[in-house]
Amino acid sequence: MSRYRLQPTPAQEAALLEHCGHARFVWNLAVEQQAHWKPGRKGAPGFAEQCRQLTEARAEFAWLRAGSIVVQQQALKDFAQAMANYFGKTHRKPTWRKQGRGEGFRIVAVKPGDVRRLSRHVGEVKIPKVGWVRLRWSRAVPEGVKSFRITRDSAGRRQVAFAAIPGPIPAPGTGEVVGVDRGVAVSAALSTGELVSAPALREAEKTRLSRLLRKLARAKRGSNRRAEVKLAIARLKARESDRRKDWIEKTTTDLARRFDVIAVEDLNIRNMTRSAKGTLAEPGRNVRQKAGLNRAIFAAGWGALVKRLEHKAPGRVVKVNPRYTSQTCNACGHRAAESRESQSRFACAACGHQAHADVNAAKNIRDTAAGHAVAARGRSGLPRRMNREPRPVLLSL
Repeated sequence: MSRYRLQPTPAQEAALLEHCGHARFVWNLAVEQQAHWKPGRKGAPGFAEQCRQLTEARAEFAWLRAGSIVVQQQALKDFAQAMANYFGKTHRKPTWRKQGRGEGFRIVAVKPGDVRRLSRHVGEVKIPKVGWVRLRWSRAVPEGVKSFRITRDSAGRRQVAFAAIPGPIPAPGTGEVVGVDRGVAVSAALSTGELVSAPALREAEKTRLSRLLRKLARAKRGSNRRAEVKLAIARLKARESDRRKDWIEKTTTDLARRFDVIAVEDLNIRNMTRSAKGTLAEPGRNVRQKAGLNRAIFAAGWGALVKRLEHKAPGRVVKVNPRYTSQTCNACGHRAAESRESQSRFACAACGHQAHADVNAAKNIRDTAAGHAVAARGRSGLPRRMNREPRPVLLSL
């Protein structure tokens, strides 16, 4: 999606908040209807039946009728799609939406004249029952958009995202395969020897964040002071998130342009970042250490990196089994846990080969995926180094 920053007036911001409230109300009603269903009971109403119920509710309640029917119906349609994704086992079950978290709504049937440019960096988008709202024209809006979504993050920033799927990045056609090893200390190590890491907050920003968190712990719940501190914390975290997203976009674009095949580890990040706190009967161990590891994994952007690679290079991303990739020597193939001397140092216990541990693992990932390389030049699709004839083996009689 193409995302742009909105710049609404105070009156427009109030109207947008009202749209968000209506969309959240309709969504939560749909969640409640679905939760009421149990085996043996009548099935929960579908999208068509819910739209009929929405019409009756709008006729009865003036505050709901004052809102946009497009916003409210699209909330029901989004819920129907979320349930389809849940039954398709691709997403989790839809849950309740809370005020101030994940606020947003969708507008469909967008006409060509509903988005216009005013000057070099200023544009406008037409929103039902709100009017023309200004946006920052950071780049050209995709042509032929049929819908867009208005969102509000925890830092209070309004954004509009136009539904436009960009085309994939074409392969260079060189037959090159690269392995990518994801880590915590180094976000991504390439088999070429490159080490790239997601940007984080600067030291001064980390110090300020720690001070704000202590201030938040002392603030009284429900007070204006607590709300101000929470907003300041959200803005700092949004800054870090924006930097990470920018790094992911640039890194994935670079990889898609340079290599025909991109090999990554097939990691179950959801299970890897599961909480270790346990239950009251069986409390977990090393809970604080595991929580810190989970935060480091999220900060490295493991999931988003592979997801964007699959968007930009469809059919060229190969997932391999990560088992023993960090313990196997890429030079001789010997596998031993003691070869991994530290986080960054690998010294083979058999042949003495030394390398950066993450780069060695990335090379193993590349070699594992080499057999699945996509034919880029009409041959096997493997790099030239892997296309060479095997050396003859002399057997002693």
